[in-house]
Amino acid sequence: MNRRHFMMSSVAATAAQSVRNTDSPNDTVRVAVIGCGGRGASHMGAWTSMKNVSLAALVDVDDTHAERYIGQLQRRGQNPVPTFRDIRKILDDKNIDAVSIATPNHWHTLQTIWACQAGKDVYVEKPCSHNVFESRQIVAAARKYNRMVQQGSQSRSSPALQEAVQKMKAGEFGEIYMARGLCFKSRNTIGKTPVEPVPPGVDYDMWLGPAPKREFTKNRFHYNWHWFWDTGNGDFGNQGIHEVDVARWGLGVTHPVKVSAIGGKFMFDDDQETPNTLNCAYEFNVNGKPKMLEFEVRHWYSHNEAGIGGGRPGNTIGNTFYGSDGYLVIDGYNKYYSYLGKEQKPGPSRTERDTHFENFIGAVRSRKHTDLNAEIEEGAMSCTLMHLANISYRVGRTLHWDEKTWTCKGDPEATRMLTRNYRAPYIVPAKV
Repeated sequence: MNRRHFMMSSVAATAAQSVRNTDSPNDTVRVAVIGCGGRGASHMGAWTSMKNVSLAALVDVDDTHAERYIGQLQRRGQNPVPTFRDIRKILDDKNIDAVSIATPNHWHTLQTIWACQAGKDVYVEKPCSHNVFESRQIVAAARKYNRMVQQGSQSRSSPALQEAVQKMKAGEFGEIYMARGLCFKSRNTIGKTPVEPVPPGVDYDMWLGPAPKREFTKNRFHYNWHWFWDTGNGDFGNQGIHEVDVARWGLGVTHPVKVSAIGGKFMFDDDQETPNTLNCAYEFNVNGKPKMLEFEVRHWYSHNEAGIGGGRPGNTIGNTFYGSDGYLVIDGYNKYYSYLGKEQKPGPSRTERDTHFENFIGAVRSRKHTDLNAEIEEGAMSCTLMHLANISYRVGRTLHWDEKTWTCKGDPEATRMLTRNYRAPYIVPAKV
């Protein structure tokens, strides 16, 4: 525990215990936030603004991150909470009902498994897994321990996008045969940073966790960890996982039969390992009919394809679905519009924000997995698509996927890349 906050955290913990002793179990859901970076701020904001939900603890390996969050709470006139560097320190706390995980990708599955084993429900950021093996294990843990586990795919809780998917399923655009996911973000070079001492107040061994031991550099640490295979999955696993999830949802598909990806790192000479430009294609067989999913990552100047982004220069984040009677466009997380027929007459449209955090709390109360809009099996399946494309890119060839054995047919090298060598003691177990 961060000793700087020990006294004030103890006061907050005592107050929380007092509330719990007088409330029924369903009155207040107490959530611990794991990971106090940029995305974790959204988690903290959600849990401190909902009725009958409270922030119970903060966990981060960097003391400055936890201190910043504590400062935000105090400026809002809210009580501080206990802070820790290790998630395991809070898992035995019976006053904590759920954890919300906003750590780097390589930690998501193991922390979720630990939380499930401890009887906690879990809201875990996307992608919920760092590799295909983890996609299976995180679902297995949720099932074995009967926990509510939701991936942070906010679009699934947008009434607008729910309506869009329902209209496609109802046949309003004819047969939907292809989806195209777009992740065009104007990302600059990360440059090169040298090896240097670990900053004071950082538990770097805990930050590495399951990943291989590497010397500390700023580029491998906060945020830029996305661009290294040890800890991230490139922009496909950062922003793009949202769009491939929506594409798979709208198409109504699960496992592909074929995956192919090409790309590379263009323009920049820097420390980044993952590609900044990637073109992916998936083939599916749905009841004997073929369907196709295209996905593209682009890192620099781009156009606004299908009008996504409102014609403004910059990011183009969304999806296009093509049907025999028209096409439908998802613009961002909470908006869709469409065009019908050969004349492309304007069709249905809607914009409405998501209620994804609220959806998770609702399922924690109801104890029904079916109430979750991005239940972990759905999230893990979309992550598997992302992982397979990254593997195809890395081995330089098309993968033929066998959903019965979860292997790449006739490709032992690609099959080996479905998992990783874990650094003890941070091992994702083969049996949860």
